[in-house]
Amino acid sequence: MRFSNTFLDEIRDRVLISDVIGRRVTWDRRKTNVPRGDYWACCPFHGEKSPSFHCEDRKGRYHCFGCGVTGDHFRFLTELEGLSFPEAVQQIADMAGVPMPVADPMEAKREKERTSLLDVMEMATQFFQDQLQTANGARARAYLRDRGLSGRTIETFRLGYSPDSRNALKEHLASKGVLKEQMEACGLVVHENVPVSYDRFRDRIMFPILSSREKVIAFGGRAMSPDAPAKYLNSNETELFHKGNVLYNFARARRAAQGADGAGTIIAVEGYMDVIALHQAGIENAVAPLGTALTESQLDLLWKMTPEPVLCFDGDGAGMRAANRAADLALPHIKPGRTVRFALLPDGKDPDDLVRHDGRTPFDKVMAQAKPLADLLWAREAGSGTFETPEARAELEARLRRIVSVIVDEDVRRHYQQSMRERLNGLFQPQFQRGGNQQARGFSREGNARSSGGRGGQGRDRAAVSTTASDRLTRSAMIKGHQDVPSLRESVLALTIVNHPLLLQDEYDEIAAIDYESRELQRLWSAVLGIAAAIVGPQLTRERLVEQLEEQEFGALLKGLEQQIRNARLWTATEVAAMEDAREGYRQALALHKRSKALRWHKIELEGAIAEATEDGDGELIEQLMRALQEVQLEAVRLENQEAIIDGFGVLSGRVKGAAGK
Repeated sequence: MRFSNTFLDEIRDRVLISDVIGRRVTWDRRKTNVPRGDYWACCPFHGEKSPSFHCEDRKGRYHCFGCGVTGDHFRFLTELEGLSFPEAVQQIADMAGVPMPVADPMEAKREKERTSLLDVMEMATQFFQDQLQTANGARARAYLRDRGLSGRTIETFRLGYSPDSRNALKEHLASKGVLKEQMEACGLVVHENVPVSYDRFRDRIMFPILSSREKVIAFGGRAMSPDAPAKYLNSNETELFHKGNVLYNFARARRAAQGADGAGTIIAVEGYMDVIALHQAGIENAVAPLGTALTESQLDLLWKMTPEPVLCFDGDGAGMRAANRAADLALPHIKPGRTVRFALLPDGKDPDDLVRHDGRTPFDKVMAQAKPLADLLWAREAGSGTFETPEARAELEARLRRIVSVIVDEDVRRHYQQSMRERLNGLFQPQFQRGGNQQARGFSREGNARSSGGRGGQGRDRAAVSTTASDRLTRSAMIKGHQDVPSLRESVLALTIVNHPLLLQDEYDEIAAIDYESRELQRLWSAVLGIAAAIVGPQLTRERLVEQLEEQEFGALLKGLEQQIRNARLWTATEVAAMEDAREGYRQALALHKRSKALRWHKIELEGAIAEATEDGDGELIEQLMRALQEVQLEAVRLENQEAIIDGFGVLSGRVKGAAGK
C-alpha cells in the first residue's frame, strides 16, 4: 500500500522521535537535555561504551557519530527491528492515535491531484515573479525598494506582482494547459456571483507561502492601491492550504534555529514584511501567522521548533491586546521546558522600522529584554490597578488564582501559584507596613471589647504568635533566597558540588533536580550541569569545573560563596573536606532544603485556602486553617533552630582529603 506524504507527515509530526527510540535505548543522563528535546545514547546499531548516538525531536532525526547511521521514525524501525515499511507506519500511527488509511483508489487519485495542484501553484509563482520585472511591475518594484529590500532578498522570498487585470493569470495558466477546476481548487480564481471566474489577486505584491516541504501552497497579496478593500489578502482555504495550521517562513526559520546563529530560538512577528526585513538584517529565525491571531496549531508548530519561542508584538494598544490573547492561548499548554516569552517593541515601531536604518542591533536589544509569560500576566493584572483596600487585594488574588488554574501541568501550575503568591506579598507588604500600627491598635480595641466573652484574648494570642512566627519566617533561610545573597543552606548545596563534583556521579538525578531560590545560583547550577554533561567520569575534576565556570564569568560568585561558607565555618562544603564528610554534610543540607520547601508549599496552600474561606464567609473553616498555618509557621521556626545546630556538622571532625579512615 502506498501512503500519501500528507499522512506520513501528520503521524511523524504527532510523535516525538525520542518516544520511538526511547523504547529501545537508555538515554545518557549526563549528555541528554530533555527540555530542549536533545538526546544521547549508546548506539543500538553498533557496540560502543560511550554515547555517540544523537536524536533531536525538533528535527525528527537521529544520527550516530560512530557508525554514521541516520534516519527518521520509520527508518529506525525498519533498520533496527526489521519491520517492513507498512509495519513501521502502522506502529507510528498507533502511537499517534491516528487510524491507518483504508486502501482507496479515490485517495490515490486525490494525492495525484494534490501533486498537480502544487505544480499549478509553482506556475503561478513563476508568473508573478516574471510580472514584477516587467513595466507593469515598476510601481511594485519601487515600493519594495523604498521598503529597503535588496534584489537578493526579493529573489530569496520569490516576491512577485499580480497585474491589475481580471484574467492575466487565468489566461497564462490556461495557455499552459491548466484546467479551470484546478485554478479554482488552488484558490487562484474566484466567481463571486458572476458566471465567469476571474483572478483573485489583482494589482498586488505577491508573497508565496510555503509548506514545511517548501512547496508553494498559498499566496498573500499586499494591495498597491490605497482604495483596495483589503490591504492584505490571503488565499482562501484549499486542499493545500489551511491558514491556521501554517506559519510564514516556517521551513527557513526552522533551519536557522537548528544552526549556530539561531541558537534554538524562533521569533514570531506579526507580518510578512517583518519576517523579510529581519531576514535581510541577518535574523533568519522569524515566522509570522497569516494575518490572524496566533492559533493553537501555530503555537504547536512553534514548540516543535523550540521549547521557548519569543512572541514579538508592537508596543501600542493593539499589540498589547494581541500579546495578552497569545498569553491566554499558551497558558493552558505550558509544561516543564515548554513556554513562551514576549518581546514588546517601542510604541509605533515594528521590526521592519527597527532594522531598516540601524541594522539588527536595536531589535536584538528588544529580544534581550523579552519577558517570561509569568511577568506578562502579572503586569497585565497588577500593573495598572490600585489595591489600597482589602477588597481590591482579595479581588486581584482571586483573579490571579483563576488565571493560573487553567495550566494543565500540575508541577508548572504549582510553581505559578507560588510565583504569584510571592509577587502579591511583595506588592501588599508596603501597605501593611504603612498601616500596621493603626491596624494593630484597632484590632486590639476590638479584642478588648470582646474579651469578656472569653474568645477575644485567645484570638489576640493566636494573632501574636502568628505574627511573631511570620516575622521570623520572613527572616529565615526559606525567604532569604530571593535576596541578592543566597541563603547559607543553598550556598552549601552549590559549593559542595563545585568542590566535590564526583558527588554528581553518585546521586545525579536528585542533585540535578534541586530548585534553587537564588537567581544567581539558578544560573550557576545550569552552568554546572551543562559542564558535567559534557565532561564524563573522572575527568570532571574540581579544577576543571572551576576553570570553566570562571570562563563563564562565575568567578566572583564562587569567591563570594567560599567566603560565606568559611565565615560560617562549614568545612564540609570546602575543597579540603574529606569526601565522606562532604557527602554527609551535603545530605544533611539537602534534607533541610527539601523540608523547608515542603513547609513553604504547605504555607502557600493554607494561605490560598484561607483566602477562599474568607470569600465564602466560612468562619469555622478559617479558624481551623489559621491553626494549621500557625503550626506550619512554628515548624518552620523549629526547622530553623535545628538547622542552626546542624550547621556546625563536620567542624569537630576536621578531616581533610586523604585523611578518611586514618
